Parts: sequence; structure tokens; C-alpha cells
Amino acid sequence: MSGIIKGETGDWEMVIGLEIHAQVLSETKLFSGASAAFGGAPNAQVSPVDAGMPGMLPVINTVCVEKAVRTGLGLNAAINLESVFERKNYFYPDLPQGYQISQYEKPIVGNGEIEIDLPDGSVRKIGIERLHLEQDAGKSLHDQHPQKSFVDLNRSGNPLMEIVSKPDLRTPEEAAAYVTKIRAIVRYLDTCDGNMDEGSMRCDVNVSVRRPGAEFGTRCEIKNVNSVRFVQQAIEYEARRQVEVIEAGGKIVQETRLFDTKNGTTRSMRSKEDAHDYRYFPDPDLLPLVLEPSFVEGIKATLPELPDAKKKRFIAMGLTPYDAGVITGERDRAAFFEKVANGNDPKLAANWLTNELLGALNKAEKDLADSPVTAEQLGGLVALIADSTISGKIAKEVFAEMWTTGKDAAVIVDEKGLKQVTDTGAIEKLVNDVLAANPDKVAEYRGGKDKLFGFFVGQIMKQSGGKMNPAMVNDLLKSKLEG
Repeated sequence: MSGIIKGETGDWEMVIGLEIHAQVLSETKLFSGASAAFGGAPNAQVSPVDAGMPGMLPVINTVCVEKAVRTGLGLNAAINLESVFERKNYFYPDLPQGYQISQYEKPIVGNGEIEIDLPDGSVRKIGIERLHLEQDAGKSLHDQHPQKSFVDLNRSGNPLMEIVSKPDLRTPEEAAAYVTKIRAIVRYLDTCDGNMDEGSMRCDVNVSVRRPGAEFGTRCEIKNVNSVRFVQQAIEYEARRQVEVIEAGGKIVQETRLFDTKNGTTRSMRSKEDAHDYRYFPDPDLLPLVLEPSFVEGIKATLPELPDAKKKRFIAMGLTPYDAGVITGERDRAAFFEKVANGNDPKLAANWLTNELLGALNKAEKDLADSPVTAEQLGGLVALIADSTISGKIAKEVFAEMWTTGKDAAVIVDEKGLKQVTDTGAIEKLVNDVLAANPDKVAEYRGGKDKLFGFFVGQIMKQSGGKMNPAMVNDLLKSKLEG
């Protein structure tokens, strides 16, 4: 879907901004020593701090600070050496303190910028407005009792990084690419696991519409969208809804909405609060967070090669931008590829990884970590193709055997006698036999029916069980037919 909506009164343009909530990979919570692990029994991971007990004082988790800085550096963003935690006041049953400790005027990370890769192969730069640290709220459970709601505070106090984009996105596809890139970056950095299905990464989507190039319209925020596909669907529906409201003579009300994944629609949740509604003020229990420049430089020195840099390096190795993008989209996939390509032709290695192995894994509903063919084994198969030990056709047969047996390619080739014939004498004899058995076809070829060349190749490969070197067969056959 393009960013332009064709309305009854003309064209409308989408304006999209995203707020991604990424749970920091930390064993404990942001301000307490309680476990931040996913999946515990309700209220089994709650300290007095998380429960909002009187007199309990928060203590900052240094690991979370380090990972917020690490993420900011990965987003090419400014690191603020002084930041302030503030109280964001609102009242929910699953927020026992009556406020959330967050950052507002002075976040730990300022402006940044990332590149997103679009389906047409183009690249766009998207601005990052800020990254701030905050604690998560608990969770209300509405499906445990027919008349009552319960509260689980396990999530209360979990450490979150809120990554806020600038309103630079213009299409649902761009928004999907942005979420995908942010998830890849935090996974490469090992600062968040990016598991949207577990809620450790979720997205608030801000959508407005305007006439192309006009002032921004009134935005609506769609809360807690938990998959890339749902982000796209929510934007598509909400933008169309806003256009229909405006063209019918109505006005867009600034509000918070929810996305219904069953019918693909958004619905009103509450009027959207502004900053003054939350009555932010510096948390009196927490001093300003002051970082030494050496602390930031030390973290910068440990950054891994990130997706964009890795993609550029893979393109320089001969991969297409598309293949490089697919491979670098996941850290484990990129590491797998590097092992396959070690000592091999990178393009051939990429083809076998993206087309054959990933295709087989997708069909079997397996992850790369569960692949029955290791990176070293796939690299061994690629090497046998490259040195003409086996043909590409035979390689597919060998790969299927590797998948089911776990054996190395070289072992299978030896056991089944699949080595490609490169003996010129043997190939020449078979070429002569096929030509002698088809004199009428030879005459037709020499009479101008060039397409019969494929017929001869097919006969030769069939009689050899596919073991003849195709390039040598083509060369010898051509010389015989045109000699």
C-alpha cells in the first residue's frame, strides 16, 4: 500500500510515528532485585518496590543503564551524559504506586537516525527522537473469572527502553521495515530479545492524515501492537478511517485506540493524554543519572558489527542487496552465512542458504537453530559444487540426503558414487553415442533447429545419471555438432 489514500475529495497522505517499547535484557528489574524473567506464576516475581509498598526506595540497575547507552549508540544517537528520572502520574489497577518512573525532559538518549530497507530495494533514513528508560506496569487479567479482573504484578518494574521515532514514516511498509530494523539492531546488540509474541517488544503506532505536503493533522495513537503484520494492518485501517471521518465533515479527536486483531479494525479506548495530564516531576527518590564520558566510550568500543555495516560488507563480497538484506536481518542467520561462505564463493553460499536451506526450514516450520544441516556441512556441499565434484542438480539430491540423515555431503557423494565425470574421453564417447543414435535430429540441428541442442544435452545427462560435467558436455557437444 502506498502512503497516498485516494479519497472522495482528493489525495491524502499518511504521517506515521512509532514508539517501540523494548524490554531490556536484564536478569532483574529496573529499580529492584526481583526477577524480570518471562513466564513466572502470577505475582511470583514481585518485590516490595514493585508492589508500591510505603517507604520502599528504588535503586537503579546499572546493567539497564549500560544497555540503554549501547542501544543509543547502535541507533547512531546522541548519548546524554546527564539524564533525569521523573514520575509520570496516572491511575490503573496494575500500577500500584499510582505513577510510573520514566524520563521526560532529559532522556538518556537523544536524536539519532537509522536506515530502513524497503521491498523495492531502496533505502530511507528515519529519524530517532529519543530513547528513554522507564519501568513497565503490571498486567490486568480479565479472563480468569466471569465477574472479576485480577492483577499480576510480575511485569511491574520490568526495565523498558522506549524508542521514539520522528514522524518520518509515510507508508505501512515503511513502518514494518522500521520495526524490523529496530528489532534486528537490539538483537545484534543483545539489549532486547525482540520477542513480540511474549510482549518483550511492542509498539504504539501514531497515525494522522493530511493533504500531501500540508501541516500535520490530528493524530491517534494505537496502543500495544505486538507484531509487524498487525502494525501494517492497524495503520492501513486507521488512516482510511480518518480520511472517511474528515470527508464526511467530522473531525479527528486526539485519542488512544486499540487494534482488534480478529477483524482488523481500531476502536476508541480513551481520550489521549498530553504531557501536562501526567503531571511529570523529577522523582525525589532518584538523583540525576550522570555518566562519565569514559563509560560511554568503553561501551562504544564493544559494539559488534551492526546490520547496515554487515550488509554493505556482504554486498562488497558479491551478494545482491536483496540477499544481503535477507541474511543480515537476523544476527544468527548472518553468522551462519559467514561460516558457510568461509573459503567458498559468497554468492553460491548465499544462494544455498536463502533458497535451499531457509526454504526447507520454512517448509518444516523449523528455526535456523534447529537446522539438521549445520553451517559447516552446507559449506562442504557448496565447496563440492564449486570444484565441479558434483553438479548443481546432483547437489540438490545430496542436500535432501543431508537433511534426512545428518551426513556430510562428501560422505554421501562417496557412498552413492555421485562424483561428476570430468574425464574428457568418457564424455566424448557418450556424446558420440548419443549423436550416432539420433542422426535425424543431428541433421535437423544442422539444418537450423538450434533448440535441439537441449535435447542432446538432456539425452547425455540422462544416460550418465546426471554425472557428466555440464559445461564440458556443452563444449564437446557444440564442437561435434558444428564441426
